[in-house]
Amino acid sequence: MKSFIQRDIKKRLLHLKYEKKRLVLKTLIKNKQLTPKLRLFASFQLNKLPKNSSLVRIHNRCIITGRTRGIYRRFKISRIQLRDLIGQGLIPGLVKSSW
Repeated sequence: MKSFIQRDIKKRLLHLKYEKKRLVLKTLIKNKQLTPKLRLFASFQLNKLPKNSSLVRIHNRCIITGRTRGIYRRFKISRIQLRDLIGQGLIPGLVKSSW
């Protein structure tokens, strides 16, 4: 389980490193006013970048358990862990509702 978390962290760091370069290359490729040769060169350069530097490869994971499903973005915690922490009173401002 820990290896999944480490891999996700690596992917996030790679994305941060290549984000600007990837964005510039994508805009060059989509620009119809540029010559086809330049656009083709930009697409080759984009293909040379690491696959894991793409935003699509990053998954939201719970920072405690590494679970990928049922993640609350605000807390970066899975719904199960969030329920436990709220029940223990460790998250200020949130209480289990009862009526």
